[in-house]
Amino acid sequence: MNGRSEAPALFGVRIAGLGHYVPDIVVSNADLEKHLDTSDEWIVTRTGMRERRHAPDNMAVSDMSVRAAEHALERARLRASDIDCYIVATVTPDYAFPATACVVAARLGAVGKPAFDIEIGCSGFIYGLSLVASLVRSGVFRRIMLIGAEKLSGIMDRDDRATAILFGDGAGAAIVERAERDSFIGCELGADGSNPEVLYIPASGSRRPVDAAAIAAGDHFIHMQGREVFKTAVNRMVDSSTLALERAHLKPSDVQWLVPHQANKRIIDAAARYLAVPSDRVLLNVDRFGNTSAASIPIVMSEAVGNDLFKDGDVLLLVGFGAGLSWGSVLWRWAA
Repeated sequence: MNGRSEAPALFGVRIAGLGHYVPDIVVSNADLEKHLDTSDEWIVTRTGMRERRHAPDNMAVSDMSVRAAEHALERARLRASDIDCYIVATVTPDYAFPATACVVAARLGAVGKPAFDIEIGCSGFIYGLSLVASLVRSGVFRRIMLIGAEKLSGIMDRDDRATAILFGDGAGAAIVERAERDSFIGCELGADGSNPEVLYIPASGSRRPVDAAAIAAGDHFIHMQGREVFKTAVNRMVDSSTLALERAHLKPSDVQWLVPHQANKRIIDAAARYLAVPSDRVLLNVDRFGNTSAASIPIVMSEAVGNDLFKDGDVLLLVGFGAGLSWGSVLWRWAA
């Protein structure tokens, strides 16, 4: 999908504020060594992860989303009522329905505002930002809160080494608003649902509801074919980024910051190498937070803003890959 239409946008768009929240519970590689056949060296070598955060049992995705949203509102000096629409990208919603975004908006004091969820896994923030930019640029809404949030610790088998070492919990929020200058340069999105078994939860919906047999077999947890995910992730992230750059008439050297989904440091390093982006221009926090799915890109961006890394005019290349299989990239010009 080419995300740059021939018709000019009615308005420009920019990110007015970013915020994030991660739970207090730190799960280190040493903690995992106690009950898994693994080691700190094994995990770091294969993933680059040293620790991740897990939410307590009584904390839901809406709880983390509200805190991330409040952080973004504070930075943007806005109130919840200033937001025209709330969107949450997650595969771990509070409920099957209603949408978690409805709960978040209500808790922030924005009852009556439109709100809905996006479920596209680790690509959630990429897809969401592409959608949100379109809605603002076309004049449908003036200002939108986009949140990526996950409680992956609740849908993984903590005794499965293949997944238990990878996933963490957290939330990141971005306020996207109308602007005179347009920050949206373009996007490229894609998906291939021909083999969902590569990364899915077998018993989780109408195809196979959760029942006693599914729980006994552990089929209500994440199942992943790691090697296939790794190979496909690198290829799709590079191809998507290359297409987006070509259509925008930009080169990798024009990119100031590569902002990848924090899935695995080896995947990120490989993608950066193919795209010829220097390591000091790649945003990373996978060592501290692990893979937080749809939350990872807004969390790492929020940290970058806190550290004053982005300068006015910087070109950011956001890129991700996840369940679906799905992938995408967004080119964004930062506006201070």
